Amino acid sequence: MARIAILDDYQNVARSMADWSRLERQHSLTFFDKPIKGIEALATTLAPFEVIGLMRERTPFQRALIERLPNLRLLVTTGMRNASIDMKAAAERRVTVCGTPAGNHATAELTLAIMLGLSRNLHIELVNMREGRWQTTIGLELRGKTLGLLGLGKLGSEVARLGQAFGMTTIAWSQNLTAADAAGKRVERVEKDELFRRSDFLSIHLVLSERSRGLVGARELGLMKPTAFLINTSRGPIVDADALSEALRSGRLAGAGLDVYGEEPLPSDHPLRREPRALLTPHLGYVTAETYRTFYPAMVRAIEAFLDGKPVQVIG
Repeated sequence: MARIAILDDYQNVARSMADWSRLERQHSLTFFDKPIKGIEALATTLAPFEVIGLMRERTPFQRALIERLPNLRLLVTTGMRNASIDMKAAAERRVTVCGTPAGNHATAELTLAIMLGLSRNLHIELVNMREGRWQTTIGLELRGKTLGLLGLGKLGSEVARLGQAFGMTTIAWSQNLTAADAAGKRVERVEKDELFRRSDFLSIHLVLSERSRGLVGARELGLMKPTAFLINTSRGPIVDADALSEALRSGRLAGAGLDVYGEEPLPSDHPLRREPRALLTPHLGYVTAETYRTFYPAMVRAIEAFLDGKPVQVIG
C-alpha cells in the first residue's frame, strides 16, 4: 500500500474532479486543502508519503525539501513544466517526476479579463458600488490600442488572437521569435525596447528560466508610456516586484494586472495588496472546472501507471 498526498487543493475540489476510487481501494490518500508553510512543516508533514501530487508551482519542491523526504518515489505535477521542482535533486534521489496535459485557453481568457478590468477600472468601480459611490472613473476602449506580447508561444499566440478580435494592434518580442513566425500569427515582431515603448497593454507570456528571471526591471518599466498597463499571468519572478511597485506608486505606470507573484499565496500585508493601481487575482490563470477536469484525472492515471511500473508523461 502506497501513501499518497495530494497537495494544494485550495478549493477542496480534487476529490470531485476525478475518479480516485481505484487508488483508494488499494492505497492511502490524503488531500491537503491548505498551504503548508515553511520547509520544517513540509518535511515533517510529507515525510511518510511515497507519492505526492502537486498543483503547478503552488508548493515549491527544492533540494532542501526533497532530501528530507526519505520515502518519496513520485512527484506528479499538473502541466508538463514546473519551475518550482528541483529536477536535478529529484533525479539524484531517484524520484520520478511526471506531468499532465495542460491547455492555454483558461489563462488566455483570464489575461483578456484582466485587460478589460484595467481598461474599465473594474477593480475600482466594484469597490465603489459596494461602498455606495457611483461613476468615479473614465475607462478606455481596447479597439485601436497596441497589445505588446512578451513571448509569442502557444499562450502568447492565443492572447494575440483574442486581442485581434477586439481590434487591437499586436506586436511581440522574445529572444527566439522571428519576423516570419510573428507574421504568420498576424503579429509584428519588434525589438525588446520598442515593445515596451509602443505597448498600451504589455502582457507577459514567457517560461520562467534563468534567462527570463528579472527580465522586466526598472529600465524596461521606465520605457513604457505613463498611460500603459503591464499584465503578468505568466510567472511572478519575471518582473522585478520592487521596481513595479515603485512605478505604480509614483504614477510612472497607469496600472498593472497581476495573477502571479514571487511568493504565493501573496502575504496579506504585501504592499501590492494596498496599491490602487493594481488589479490583483490569486493565480487564477488555470483555475477553471474544465482545466481541473483535465489535470486531476491525468494525475490519477500517472499515479496508477507509476505504481504499475509503467510511468507515463515523465518530465526531465
